[in-house]
Amino acid sequence: MTLISPSKTLSKNPAPVPATVPRLSPRWRLLLALLAGAALPLAFAPVGFWPLSLLSPAVLLLLLQGSTPRRAFVLGWLFGLGQFGVGVSWLYESFTLFGGAVAPLAAFITFIFAALVAVYLGLTAWLATWVSGGNAAAGSALGGRQIAAFTGSWVFFEWLRGWVFSGFPWLDLGIAQTASPLGGFLPVVGEYGTSFIVVGLAGALAWFAERMRQSPQKLGPSAFVLTGALVFFLGLGSLLGRVAWTHPTASPLSVGIAQANVPQMQKFDPAFLNKTLQTYVALTEQMGPVSLVIWPETAIPDVLSDLDGFKQILDDRAKTHQQDFLVGAFTQDAQGRYYNTLVGVPESVGQHRKAHLVPFSEYMPLRPIVDLFAGLIDIPMSDLSPGAPNQPLPQVQGIKVGASICYEADFARDIRMSLPAAGFLVNVSNDSWFGDSFAPHQNLQMAQVRALEFGRPMARATNTGISAFIDAQGRIVQKLGVNQQGVLVGSIQPYQGSTPFYWLQSWPIIFLSGLLLAGVMGFRLKARRIID
Repeated sequence: MTLISPSKTLSKNPAPVPATVPRLSPRWRLLLALLAGAALPLAFAPVGFWPLSLLSPAVLLLLLQGSTPRRAFVLGWLFGLGQFGVGVSWLYESFTLFGGAVAPLAAFITFIFAALVAVYLGLTAWLATWVSGGNAAAGSALGGRQIAAFTGSWVFFEWLRGWVFSGFPWLDLGIAQTASPLGGFLPVVGEYGTSFIVVGLAGALAWFAERMRQSPQKLGPSAFVLTGALVFFLGLGSLLGRVAWTHPTASPLSVGIAQANVPQMQKFDPAFLNKTLQTYVALTEQMGPVSLVIWPETAIPDVLSDLDGFKQILDDRAKTHQQDFLVGAFTQDAQGRYYNTLVGVPESVGQHRKAHLVPFSEYMPLRPIVDLFAGLIDIPMSDLSPGAPNQPLPQVQGIKVGASICYEADFARDIRMSLPAAGFLVNVSNDSWFGDSFAPHQNLQMAQVRALEFGRPMARATNTGISAFIDAQGRIVQKLGVNQQGVLVGSIQPYQGSTPFYWLQSWPIIFLSGLLLAGVMGFRLKARRIID
């Protein structure tokens, strides 16, 4: 039996191009990719319209149909440029207002950063198209192979972005689900597993949209499949969200959070140091008889051991009022290295040195190149050393605390190191770098995800907002908004036990993503051998 070559078949009887988005002109497809990516950040805090986390990837998947891998990379890159150009636009404010950069340079750096991170989305689209192999063929229809390849590729590169160059997990699709029924999957499969489900559902939406364009009169079965998938996953996520994976232990602890709202321009100015310290002491007085007082990251913008008089004030207050303190400050070791530290007062509380530093902010990985712009950008305390990965946990009133500083709460692997020993989580941050932008809201949402993933409540203290109490289900109980000065007083209920995600971590999902890609590639090669 002789099979006809597919190239000859296409030359004599060309199959019709699918009546979907690929019928648009190339320019319109590029513009739609950019706009779809730019809309995606609206799925995250502060807007929080989570259905866009399904719709935006669905649009990209439709646009990829009929594309070569090279063209798919361009479409994916433009999608990423829109996503990160809007979603991390707060970088511009950081460089201009607080880094001292001139506006054109700040805009250029922000654009370059967004363009570089967008490469991950370009590679996502390229790999999905190359592996599935059918997208470049005229008449290829969106089916299971394309959806599987797109899902596996998306999650793989989302995970990779969380590791390369210390990681940048901003705008991962799983994070947008804190107010979605799909958020119930976070304690089970974590951020990347939830992203996996979101992209799979986005694929189902794209598949239905293509069927609707091709055969609007025969939508019954397709609508049934789509509705079934949505009802199943949204319903299951909602049910999982009601499961108590961890349980309370010990008595609640009274906690006070101070948010001094010290302007970033004053924070590292020695002339304002005494005023800053006085502000925090005054706010602490307003809290009343709480067991734990938390001051945010670098609340004391100096090496605490150099401020003997003020340290003695804290020690005396802790003893007199029977209070423990966790205060953000700098510390220095015997070798002269500086650390961004959450310091316990009295010393028996312990401390946490920030282990996961922010590149180009707390340390300079490309110091010779950065020094070329020394006169244009000034970032204080940008030569810090990382703390040890496995540090002894601070302990308050006999309860171990899972402490993290700013960036560390954005990574599940960093928070996991303190568990299951920690009864609750404390995160301190200085989000004043970002002004009243998306960033403080995005950071708070990532903190909610960590509380959900591990079933631990969290107290979050920031300099200019958003400070908050978050319960073990990831819900915000109390908060102080951006650019507000005040205190939050509440109780933290310690928990014990572990969520499924604590034990599974992200590796099964990454393995599954790789398996999908390998399976699609194997199917493609097998089909090609049969035809040949």
